[in-house]
Amino acid sequence: MKIIGLPIHYEFNGQKDTIYPTLIIMNNELTLVDTGHKNFLPLITNEILKYSYQMEQLKNIIITHYDNDHIGSLYDFKKEYPWVKIIASEKESKYISGEVKSERLAQAEALLENMSAEEIEFGKWFIQQLKSLKHVPVDQTVRDGDLILDDQCRVIATPGHTSGHISLYIPSLNSVITGDAAVKEKDELVVANPQFCLNLEKAEQSLAKLKDLQAKNYYCYHGGKYVSSS
Repeated sequence: MKIIGLPIHYEFNGQKDTIYPTLIIMNNELTLVDTGHKNFLPLITNEILKYSYQMEQLKNIIITHYDNDHIGSLYDFKKEYPWVKIIASEKESKYISGEVKSERLAQAEALLENMSAEEIEFGKWFIQQLKSLKHVPVDQTVRDGDLILDDQCRVIATPGHTSGHISLYIPSLNSVITGDAAVKEKDELVVANPQFCLNLEKAEQSLAKLKDLQAKNYYCYHGGKYVSSS
């Protein structure tokens, strides 16, 4: 069993950026954690192929939470590889499937009311991005403490960034896949985009929860792999 952080380089809003969807390899099967922005299927596929894996080996996609840079290409993945099982928390699955309006969209619409003239154009664009995301049924919902992937991976509820956010703990590899519950900045683990956290207090508690695991490796979606010195 091993974990690979997939560096996906791209330009967004005129700025160069990199995200790190995570690939879990176990028993010759692949599990992808999060799917990037819209139209990232080719970028992520190419990165997986670099490691000499085949997309036919992709068995699961785990979504840590509903945000456009995490679920943007989920529909494309499911369409291209229909056998893939989609896994998410109970709460986030309602947004992913379109059963309920997402918290992020509701937040963006509320923020629009108080934006300056300079900000409002971006705000409207961001809302349109969220509205354009295609919904996908979730095949398996999980809760805090659930064991998945042949009981090798434990689901950790890490609310705050969104209320149903999950992270993943793999004890055998002494590793955590953080989603947006932690980002790597200046070689530290910190809260992701505090200004956009739906509950900053809970986000700080979730970050502390992940740090308390005292894992050796933290695979952050933003910032890449953090290796603990302790």
